[in-house]
Amino acid sequence: METIALNQSIFTVSIPSMDTKKFKQFIKLMGWKAKEVPARARLYDPECGKYLNDKTMRAIEDANAGKDIAFRGTIDEFKAWADAL
Repeated sequence: METIALNQSIFTVSIPSMDTKKFKQFIKLMGWKAKEVPARARLYDPECGKYLNDKTMRAIEDANAGKDIAFRGTIDEFKAWADAL
């Protein structure tokens, strides 16, 4: 568990891969602490010109992992299921 002093600010910064080494050298020189967090996948919606929000991305990731799926089977089975509704 990390302790944070009350007189500190926390920032999330995106650094281009080619500048990562320079950034790490800079924060070390300044005496700051940084924690590298892997970037999450984001999908772009060209219709609205924005990236999907976290809730939508989580739903897509869960579906890809097989969680909370309403139907499993082939497309033909899905068509038969939908026609029966």
